[in-house]
Amino acid sequence: MPNDLCFVLMPFGRKPDVSGTLVDFDAVYHDLIVPAIRDAGLDPIRADEEMTGGLIHKPMFERLIFCKFAVADLTTANANVFYELGVRHAVRPWSTVLIFSKGGSQLPFDVAPLRAMPYTLTRKGKPAALKATREALARRLAEVREAASKEPAKDSPIFQLVENYPDIDHTKTDVFRDRVQYSEEQKKKLAAARKGKQAADALRAAEKDLGDLGNVESGVLIDLFLSYRSAEAWNDMIGLVDRMPRELAGTVLVREQHGFALNRAGRGDEAEKVLLDLIKERGPSSETYGLLGRVYKDRWEAATKDGKSMQGRGLLDKAIDAYRKGFEADWRDAYPGINAVTLMELREPPDPRRLELLPVVSYAVERKIAAGKPDYWDYATRLELAVLAKDEDKAMQALGDALANVREPWEPKTTVRNLRFIREARERRGEQIPWAKDAEDALQS
Repeated sequence: MPNDLCFVLMPFGRKPDVSGTLVDFDAVYHDLIVPAIRDAGLDPIRADEEMTGGLIHKPMFERLIFCKFAVADLTTANANVFYELGVRHAVRPWSTVLIFSKGGSQLPFDVAPLRAMPYTLTRKGKPAALKATREALARRLAEVREAASKEPAKDSPIFQLVENYPDIDHTKTDVFRDRVQYSEEQKKKLAAARKGKQAADALRAAEKDLGDLGNVESGVLIDLFLSYRSAEAWNDMIGLVDRMPRELAGTVLVREQHGFALNRAGRGDEAEKVLLDLIKERGPSSETYGLLGRVYKDRWEAATKDGKSMQGRGLLDKAIDAYRKGFEADWRDAYPGINAVTLMELREPPDPRRLELLPVVSYAVERKIAAGKPDYWDYATRLELAVLAKDEDKAMQALGDALANVREPWEPKTTVRNLRFIREARERRGEQIPWAKDAEDALQS
């Protein structure tokens, strides 16, 4: 009797991840995935091995639907792979194993809670630690194969979360409609609460009205979570993470903002651990490294105020390194880039690497603004760049744009802090830029 087929969903050839590493997906397939599938007693097949002729879509859909088992490599968040995974999850409740390259990219928000097995790459983009990784993947496939013959656990989020799917009657759609209406009403209440003078108290009351958070739509909980951030209610953000469903609390967005809140609440050591664990598990990202950079920047400022100059220098270097890694993880995100450049300016003497980064950061923010959806941070970055360049006209223009796009009260406070650092560092060097203080005052008024 022939072995069951295991269909492999993955990119082909060599493709870059967000860090710029060229991943050799053919090597990942032949050296890692194929041996693991065979060790599990299955036969591997990939879309490029379909030799039936005609449109590739027909055999691809057939394999997605009829293959009892599948492995999906989510590295680089390839659009074709995610489309195929969506089809697979819509028709197969179980037996789909997810893998991804650890360190090259983070999984998107919607699939971050799913059980996915990481693997590592060499500098040449080929799978590393082959023996151990093959064995781990083979074990996972063997577990899935064994479970499929008994009572398999559902790994498709559609079958997990939508009751009685795909047999849905009209009563379910009526309930869904009611839930959507309820969620929209709750979001309106949260929006109103954020605007009040006692925003934190109003948000706590709104959370109490939600009742059992396990029955509340994820979108409402995230809105509440970020509303607490808008109100600078850091302890409420931290507490909400413990009260929300575990799957939601484990997402990248929540874990990043949990670290952000812990740091703002003065719990920097816990924030550092949350962010470092996230990087270790999910790989580098501009956002995670940017938040980690802020943790080290706060420690540097505290050490400097306490007169611990040598410790402060070390912490400043750690902050620069974190921000630089964040910018390198995604060159399109200027936020960690401008922070790296600003802190390089504060070193004594200034870090010469800032001269290499400055034009790249400037290009990144200008492209973001030109794309048509700039936010406060884009204009704030323009402002910092202009101050670093001692360009008063550009600084005042960027200041006006930034003030017109403030969304949350803590945002300009962060910019004022950076501008103050730059001004004070230059004053220590005997450089006087009177209008720089005017920009700080305008952001605080």
